[in-house]
Amino acid sequence: MSHQEREYNERMFDRRTLLKKFGAAGMLGLVSARQQKAQEQAARATRGLPAPKIKDISVIECQPEGVRLTVVKITTDQDGLYGYGCGTFTQRADLVKPAVERYLKPFLMGKTADRIEDIWQSCYDSSYWKNGPVLNNAISGVDQALWDIKGRQAGMPVYQLAGGKCREAAAAYAHADGPEYPAVVESAKRYMAQGFRHVRVQVGLPGMSGYGSSRGGPTTSLLKPLTDKPLFEPAYQARRALKLLEFCRQELGDEVELLHDMHERLTPNLAVQFCKDAEKFKLFFLEDPLSPEDLAYFRQIRQQCASPIAMGELFNSPHEWTPLISERLIDYIRVHVSQAGGFTPSRKIAILAEMFGVKTAWHGPGDVSPVGHMANVTLDLVSYNFGIQEYSPFSARLQEIFHGCPEMKDGYLWVSEQPGWGIEIDEKAAAKAPFSDRSGLNGGWGEIRKADGTVIKQ
Repeated sequence: MSHQEREYNERMFDRRTLLKKFGAAGMLGLVSARQQKAQEQAARATRGLPAPKIKDISVIECQPEGVRLTVVKITTDQDGLYGYGCGTFTQRADLVKPAVERYLKPFLMGKTADRIEDIWQSCYDSSYWKNGPVLNNAISGVDQALWDIKGRQAGMPVYQLAGGKCREAAAAYAHADGPEYPAVVESAKRYMAQGFRHVRVQVGLPGMSGYGSSRGGPTTSLLKPLTDKPLFEPAYQARRALKLLEFCRQELGDEVELLHDMHERLTPNLAVQFCKDAEKFKLFFLEDPLSPEDLAYFRQIRQQCASPIAMGELFNSPHEWTPLISERLIDYIRVHVSQAGGFTPSRKIAILAEMFGVKTAWHGPGDVSPVGHMANVTLDLVSYNFGIQEYSPFSARLQEIFHGCPEMKDGYLWVSEQPGWGIEIDEKAAAKAPFSDRSGLNGGWGEIRKADGTVIKQ
């Protein structure tokens, strides 16, 4: 290469290098300008919508139809911005309100309402002793109310804040029961005609207290009760329930998904045997076969049969549900959302369960307020591992107080598309349905005993 050619190539190289430097600087300047513009837009939005602070916390109590419902209302310092959260614990309902107003309210006044995780953790730690149902329900009321506030502030339903929908609606199951097998089947057929593809079936136990309508008369002449309290014998219940499942499968066919609630009343060994005997009926799941005190027996159930198991209605603590999920000993986690502490921890339960192939089946009886039911359905829609949702109908009396309940259509529950939970409460109507002691036990469970007088654990 000649001297002239080398000089030319060097000049061209220097020119290309210079152009690259100018180009890169220009591009960096363009990126920087875009970043600055985005930051300015975010700053304007923040200035236009300051973080709300907690101005007041109150508790709404009502008993529209026999079941005591508790809802926490948080009001912020921004006009018209408030939220509702379910803290219903009907068996000890009178304790939730003072837990909120005397303990959590002084702790939370003036705090920034958008720090939901931080507030949950600090409330959880504030009592020192943790995982009790009263505190958990009180925290749930606060937690769900903060999610409602955030949704209202953003102009979005809560499901949008949690990642958006995984499905359009939540498949639900209804409760079919009766004093005898044919009555249960007729009830199930009525639900199937309404579009339900999942039905829980329960039958009464003659002369005894059970889940499902009971009728008079002794179960057997061999039984000589030594107690005047409501009677229950686990072995009789197990045999009768197995006959019910056989009858329902014969009469209803294989297309409908059948569920059955064992309600923790069988002895551990009998519960293992029942799950084995029920396997041939191909149930959608067996619910609550064991008491929380007997969780170790789930390993025996899993080792001996493939009956799908749902558990968790009575759980309060992560120490109860974590082993069952991580060891894959259950198929559906069935926690009562307010009992676990609200939407925030229940979302974490769902994510944990997904990692181990466990599906959700949140507790959804009548002793959950419509706000809590909306939280349930929201979890159903945002959790990939959703399994099924328990359904309890919303009566006209209930809807006079709670406006905007989840909608039931053809066996599916639909979430609200309004901001937050999409529910408004008529507090004047709620005040006309105050708590009353209709049971004589202030909302608590009564005694159920074996024939020899031993109290039944559940």
